[in-house]
Amino acid sequence: MTLTSFPWLTAIILFPIVAALFIPLIPDKDGKTVRWYSLTVGLIDFVLIVYAFYSGYDLNRPGLQLVESYTWLPQIDLKWSVGADGLSMPLIILTGFITTLAIMAAWPVTLKPKLFYFLMLAMYGGQIAVFAVQDMLLFFLVWELELVPVYLILSIWGGKRRLYAATKFILYTAGGSLFILLGGLTMAFYGDVDTFDMATIASKHFPLNLQLLLYAGFLIAYGVKLPIFPLHTWLPDAHGEATAPAHMLLAGILLKMGGYALLRMNVEMLPDAHAIFAPVLVILGVVNIIYAALTSFAQRNLKRKIAYSSISHMGFVLIGMSSFTDLGMSGAMLQMISHGLIGASLFFMVGATYDRTHTLMLDEMGGVGKKMKKVFAMWTACAMASLALPGMSGFVAELMVFVGFATSDAYNPVFRTIIVVLMGVGVILTPIYLLSMLREMLYGPENEELVSHTRLIDAEPREVFIVGCLLVPIIGIGFYPKLVTQIYDTTTQQLTALARQSVPSLRQQAAGLPPSDRPWQAPPLRS
Repeated sequence: MTLTSFPWLTAIILFPIVAALFIPLIPDKDGKTVRWYSLTVGLIDFVLIVYAFYSGYDLNRPGLQLVESYTWLPQIDLKWSVGADGLSMPLIILTGFITTLAIMAAWPVTLKPKLFYFLMLAMYGGQIAVFAVQDMLLFFLVWELELVPVYLILSIWGGKRRLYAATKFILYTAGGSLFILLGGLTMAFYGDVDTFDMATIASKHFPLNLQLLLYAGFLIAYGVKLPIFPLHTWLPDAHGEATAPAHMLLAGILLKMGGYALLRMNVEMLPDAHAIFAPVLVILGVVNIIYAALTSFAQRNLKRKIAYSSISHMGFVLIGMSSFTDLGMSGAMLQMISHGLIGASLFFMVGATYDRTHTLMLDEMGGVGKKMKKVFAMWTACAMASLALPGMSGFVAELMVFVGFATSDAYNPVFRTIIVVLMGVGVILTPIYLLSMLREMLYGPENEELVSHTRLIDAEPREVFIVGCLLVPIIGIGFYPKLVTQIYDTTTQQLTALARQSVPSLRQQAAGLPPSDRPWQAPPLRS
């Protein structure tokens, strides 16, 4: 077996899951051995991801790579089919990176450590599987299985209202998953060929009315995970009760599953419906940006403030994927990756601050930066990244979406101008609520009761290392975006071409023009 024929993706998915099964056998009383074991497993899997990327992934080749397909249950045509392209490969790398750091962030966990790290490793493989599987039924199964560890982590290790937050999370996401199952089955059994293979499904020609119905169902399902207003209300509650590692996985990876699935299924498989729904997505994206920014500004709870900030930033993903420009589509992908890094860093800092102050209310803080200078520096750097400071990844991603949509020829100039202005308002609101948060928390007069009853110990080396690891790619992408964009450019350019050809074709169908006169013909996206 050569290196190129080795089943890399299968190994990357199954290794942490199989390793998790050995955790109950580890003799460990205080949890120290199992956390080192879990960190080692996470690092090995991340090394496998990076090696598979550099040895077997061609940046200049479109379509799926590292493809593996094995018959699993032939009676129902279920196959273990995995592969990676420009949409999935960067998110697989991001998953390995964030999850490994989240395992390191879980060092303070002392309650049922074996169960906790078992769930973390199970999530590791499940999250990668969501981005890698190429079978519709298998996609639904891994999407559902990935929810179970999140629910358990929230309900066992969360805050005072953890059961409420965990139940709300599972009801929202499982309810949305029903649309995935119904839509996937409809696409699989439509036409002359019955198949769950995503490539074959993507080549089917669905009538417009069916596309619209499928698109609406998928939009609800993936809009819950992204999340899109008004399907977002589970996120502030979940973040409000989660621990630091759960925060990092929620903000860094789980929200990206919604964006990835929208690109993979709504934009790629249902392009004609996307051409009609795109203005709706743009409006929802603007609502996400401004509504969540204003709501974040009003929050006094630190976790909920950052949670609404995440909702606001994900609005740029919706606008970018609906821009019908290469720059906007590339910006949507970069925003997902950038927010994964920035969101993970902010929520880790929230957890580190709570461990010291034992409060999440900004009114009860004040002046803590004087006692914790390293924490002060890390909070400032992470907040600057979130408010899109030039030289950091958030600035490049939002600028690409902004310019990509502003230069789009798929929309009425008046509509485009209104959206651009509203996006600009959202960009202005972000530094207002983030800088005011820093001022209340780190500056100003000290809370004498807090200082006198709490040991405000500065950041330890482990915490500095975690934040440093997140800031390196944030700054690296900010100065050299091609570091990431070259991974997915060939895929997003084809995806944009596929989406663009649906806009004039629908207009020309209404005008009675023949198909031969339709411009913007694009090659098939998948190969």
